[in-house]
Amino acid sequence: MTCPSLAVTSSPAADLEADLLVVGVVSTPEGPALAGAEDARLSPLAASLGALGITGAADETARHPSPEGVAAAAVLLVGLGSSPTADSLRSAAGSAARAAAGAERLALALPTADAAQVQAVLEGAALGGYRYTAYRSGEQKPALARVELSSAVDDAAAAAETAEAVAEAVVAVRDLVNTPPNDLYPASFAARAHELAEGLPVEIQEWDVPALQEGGFGGILGVGQGSSRPPRLVAVRYAPEGAEQHLALVGKGITFDSGGLSLKPPAAMVGMKYDMTGAATVLGVTLAIARLGLPIRVTAWLCLAENLPSSTAMRPNDVLTIRGGTTVEVLNTDAEGRLVLADGLVAASEEHPDAIVDVATLTGAARVALGDRYAGLMGDDALVGRVQEAAAATGELVWPMPLPADLRSIISSEIADIANAKPGNTAAGMLIAGVFLQEFVGRTGDAQDAPRIPWAHLDIAGPANNGTAAYGHTPKGPSGVTVRLLVELARGLADSGLQR
Repeated sequence: MTCPSLAVTSSPAADLEADLLVVGVVSTPEGPALAGAEDARLSPLAASLGALGITGAADETARHPSPEGVAAAAVLLVGLGSSPTADSLRSAAGSAARAAAGAERLALALPTADAAQVQAVLEGAALGGYRYTAYRSGEQKPALARVELSSAVDDAAAAAETAEAVAEAVVAVRDLVNTPPNDLYPASFAARAHELAEGLPVEIQEWDVPALQEGGFGGILGVGQGSSRPPRLVAVRYAPEGAEQHLALVGKGITFDSGGLSLKPPAAMVGMKYDMTGAATVLGVTLAIARLGLPIRVTAWLCLAENLPSSTAMRPNDVLTIRGGTTVEVLNTDAEGRLVLADGLVAASEEHPDAIVDVATLTGAARVALGDRYAGLMGDDALVGRVQEAAAATGELVWPMPLPADLRSIISSEIADIANAKPGNTAAGMLIAGVFLQEFVGRTGDAQDAPRIPWAHLDIAGPANNGTAAYGHTPKGPSGVTVRLLVELARGLADSGLQR
């Protein structure tokens, strides 16, 4: 899907040409009331709220004919709750865009008190209007092409620019994850990265199998060796002149995960095209940062492989040598994501960035522990704190988890430096994966006693894919979770670095 164009105007909302004009309704002790719609031409709507059954409760919607003098073809009322915030406005705008399916132009008359709320409203509308129809035959409803918000807020134009760049990134992630695995595999994923980056100030470096072999990327090679479609490593580099901070992003990119020889049950295998969401996320984030011209150097590492069983697939008890020399005994071929991430973390560390964040649909244990809307967050305290701040600012949901040192013994190997799993162990699966990844985060300098590079790990196995009904700006299916968070994190690091 193409992201709709987003704009802000100081013109009255009633004058905006659109298929639908979205008007907010708040819940008050005296009953529902219009919000952000002071124009007298919209006042007749107030008398209809009771008849329509709209109370102002968050995200409820109802259509109404346009009052006289209103340019839009019809009005869509949307509930904002009792006290609109950036988060509730984002959700309401998303719900309105979903209810407006088939509309090509949407005008918004929602209350915005500052630039953050302007950005939230526009993001919500753009993301709520998402549809993926690339593989459907027959005529489809028109896609949402333009969203225009009436607002007099200072810096609204800059907020709209940010909203559009971020929304484009989320849409790109959703499209990549929705693409079926017969069409999205390591080589075609790499080609899509080149296409999406066209015209942006980024450089892309790609490792094919001979280059991976020469570079010692044993994790990516081992996971991908069972497929006829070979693995890739892709680095997307944005390096603006004068940038003082360097953020590395490492993404798990398993374009399909059968479990390998440790084969998943059939029902659990359905949907495993989403196992490349981490790589799609770090790609989208880096391109959004480049589009916005943020003054921070960013390198995204896309660790791409297809995990399939075959006569050439890696076996339990195989030992892989990760880049840098650490050996890993594979005891579960379905714990493959941490193997490709290990290579990516080492490669990222070699450039000595100021911070590393990895993103992965890594463990079912994360979903068991935190459900379908919270991402697990682990790592070093200072960076974890900054990720939490960015999450709060963008309405993303993360939950910090510990990395207990005693768990390291669970993944000891009798013959290698470390094992990738402990078969039969059912405790702390999310945390054990984090402890494993921590082993591959490098040092801030070449000296052995140099401090470790600040690192955070986001396990998005639960929220990366919404398996239930759509809500707010989140559709059923791929969500694009943590894109907005990571763009905000980069903005904050560019402003003040890791330490405040």
